[in-house]
Amino acid sequence: MSTLCLEHARAGNSAATEHLIATLRPRLVRMARYYAACSREDADDLLQEAWAGLLEALPGVDTSIGNPEAYLLRYARWRVLDAIRRQHARRHLLPGDDALDSHPTRETLDVALTAAALADFLTRLTLTQRAILACLLAGCTWRETGHLLGCTSANVAYHVKRIQAAYHAWAAEQ
Repeated sequence: MSTLCLEHARAGNSAATEHLIATLRPRLVRMARYYAACSREDADDLLQEAWAGLLEALPGVDTSIGNPEAYLLRYARWRVLDAIRRQHARRHLLPGDDALDSHPTRETLDVALTAAALADFLTRLTLTQRAILACLLAGCTWRETGHLLGCTSANVAYHVKRIQAAYHAWAAEQ
């Protein structure tokens, strides 16, 4: 496809836009079919999203930079992937038969159970081990943790092994 044709299509020339559509149709159809097979979505719906993305990006295409065709196809692909993501989220957020299947309720329950389990596990650790665990969970390295707590990274490593052993013992009881 020539850059002149893209310039005319961008300017609103209907003949150039039709030529652009005819040229890119096979690639968009293949893209929609591919993503439909991967995501179990309807290929025609994804093709429609691809066209919307491509035609939405057409006014912003700069033919002097890179490959304008690839730019348009990239926008079409992003629009298709966004549509798949929206459909996937919509399907998973719909409540089921049970009241606990709804997303906010399940998330609240999971957070509460996790907090209770963590509190139970923390009672098995010494104060030093709790401090080390807090530092590590905050993203500190062993060396940074040792510096903060006034010990060496080898000492932190020793306590991490003790924390792991305590966790394995706790998990075996659960």
